[in-house]
Amino acid sequence: MNYQVELGLENKTECYAFDQVAKQANGAAWLKCGKTVILATVVIDETDFVDEDFLPLTVQYIEKSYAAGKFPGGFIKRETKPSDFETLTSRIVDRSLRPLFPKGFANPTQITIMVLSVDSDADLQVLALNAASAALYVSDVDINTSVSALRIAKIDGEVVFNPSIQELKRSTLDLYLAGSREDLLMIEMRTIGSSEVELIGASMVDPMMDPSLGLDTLERHSANAMSEEELIALLERAHEVFDRSNRAYEEAFALHVKEKKPLVLLEECKNHELESYIRTEQSEKIKSAINHMAKTERSTGLRQIRKAIMAEHADWNEKELKHAIEKVKREIVREQILSERRRADGRALDEVRPISIETNLLPSAHASALFTRGQTQALVVLTLGGDKDTQMYEDLTDSGTQNEGFMVHYNFPGFCVGEPSPVGPPRRRELGHGNLAKRALEPAMMTPGHTVRLVSEILESNGSSSMATVCGGYLALRAGDIVMSDTIAGIAMGMVSEGERYAILSDIMGLEDHDGDMDFKVAGSKEGITAMQMDIKLGGVSLGVLKEALYQAKTGRAQIIDVMQSHEGSIELNEGILPTSDLFHIDPSFVGDIIGQAGKTIREIIEKFEVAIDIDKKKGHVKVSGKNRQGIKDARAHIEGIAKGEKAPKVSYQVGDKAEGTVKKIVEFGAFIELPGGVDGLLHISKVADHRVENVADVLREGEKIKVEILEFKGNKISLGRAN
Repeated sequence: MNYQVELGLENKTECYAFDQVAKQANGAAWLKCGKTVILATVVIDETDFVDEDFLPLTVQYIEKSYAAGKFPGGFIKRETKPSDFETLTSRIVDRSLRPLFPKGFANPTQITIMVLSVDSDADLQVLALNAASAALYVSDVDINTSVSALRIAKIDGEVVFNPSIQELKRSTLDLYLAGSREDLLMIEMRTIGSSEVELIGASMVDPMMDPSLGLDTLERHSANAMSEEELIALLERAHEVFDRSNRAYEEAFALHVKEKKPLVLLEECKNHELESYIRTEQSEKIKSAINHMAKTERSTGLRQIRKAIMAEHADWNEKELKHAIEKVKREIVREQILSERRRADGRALDEVRPISIETNLLPSAHASALFTRGQTQALVVLTLGGDKDTQMYEDLTDSGTQNEGFMVHYNFPGFCVGEPSPVGPPRRRELGHGNLAKRALEPAMMTPGHTVRLVSEILESNGSSSMATVCGGYLALRAGDIVMSDTIAGIAMGMVSEGERYAILSDIMGLEDHDGDMDFKVAGSKEGITAMQMDIKLGGVSLGVLKEALYQAKTGRAQIIDVMQSHEGSIELNEGILPTSDLFHIDPSFVGDIIGQAGKTIREIIEKFEVAIDIDKKKGHVKVSGKNRQGIKDARAHIEGIAKGEKAPKVSYQVGDKAEGTVKKIVEFGAFIELPGGVDGLLHISKVADHRVENVADVLREGEKIKVEILEFKGNKISLGRAN
């Protein structure tokens, strides 16, 4: 391959080849960075257009298994359904490049990005956007703006631009940005907090078991939220990088740009006379219709206006009339916000809609929360599991299978917006919203020993359903007795801009999302941000406006958190079905004593306390889990007693002593007998009677008083026999 362009950029070198492959596409770029090779192509259907008010842009990011010398996983040995990573990467590229296309452009456009060879340390999301932008820039599509990607990490307190994948694993920040020379176009951000409990000395305590026991012995865990000030400083530095990198791209690609073809815009085909009539004669009726709070009521009102006009002017084109009403409606919504500082539902610009909360309304689920904000409602359901319940996956750059212990699944059925659409597999938007909520909540989680799944069922939607998922997800975690280091909430911000005038909106509804210029989702605690996602419908957004939006989001987020915290104290757990566990540490030298000969001791503990036990023999980590909290607590005390080398019971007994005890629990191999003083001993099945017994329950029953004799001491265990 003849690479005509080589660019040394922030912490990497990219080589590009043009006009050598995929020459029938409108534009193509072959990118090589290290051992990674990516082909990006752009194709536009010049013979057709979509007569709707949206850009029919499709982005497909495709990873080929052969790129890493692998076979596709599963029964069918060829690439089929895209992975979550492929879907999310496609969304990132789409959201970064979509603002470049002018309003009214409606030709179906396809951007395809194929990973043909991969370096295990490559940042494929950064390279995918750079390759796609290069293909678009050199194509014959009349777009003359270069866009580049930048990932920012924070490793050991130091800011790193474009880290390797291995470096990113040690980072407390993952900030992905897309920008041109002048503007930021897209932001994806998450902070990274450890969800593992730190060992302090020789003790490890799981605060999920009993917060009063654990928090004082743990290293203080924070959600690792990033302050607005620190984020703004990073964005200012990123702006300088975007200016340098995009200048370099545009200069290097200049010789390879095809002759541009003018774009045909739908706006040029609209009926302006009809729009003038609607603006003059129907504005008040439209304004009355859109000032209904409910989305369905607005739609009905606008439809009735259209039908009334058609009844008087049957010869008019109804599709053109619909476009005209839609355009005037958009003008009214925006002007009302900019001039009157009032929104369609009557709220102030920074006002959050009313919130209501219910928890554990599903009696058979481990935990649940119904979070309602205005006309957006999310039912978030929690399921807790163990190590065997993790989600297995393998990305192209992974050396082997990985396990995901925290999952957030977001569902958006048609009925939530009053549409009779069938329920199918998750779409790109649903995967993206679930991923955003996961990134928001994960830094604040303290979940050792648990696999956690949250499912968000959107029951009603009028804007900000992803942020309702964050709020409902936090409440469901707390309703499942999961300890969180901070209260996490989310709020969706919007913006309307005309010339020098602009207005920033808090907690946007669907109408403001549709007719506004920005969708800016911010999640975090009162202290700072844990996850963020910004999409711009304009050419970009200035740092000054972004700064104002961040601080307004912080105020709104604090209001929502206050409501959530006021409800948190009244949560009632589903005690009967809520599984729990305790994770602690013992001296590894005592693991053999706890397991016992051929596993006898650990089986006795499991039977006696009705728990499951996992032990890391090398590190001394012990996980005790079960449905009965007292049983878990007693099992832990029993194990720690063995680990402390306690050789004698609390009440002094000697071999040969006789006492009357109570049958505390019958197990397959005998019965546990409680002796005076609260000391337990094991009456083995061979000692239950003076004859062979197949079933202990045939001879003894729990609660029965029997006389026993002390036969033997083994550590803190007592072996018993029947006494006359």
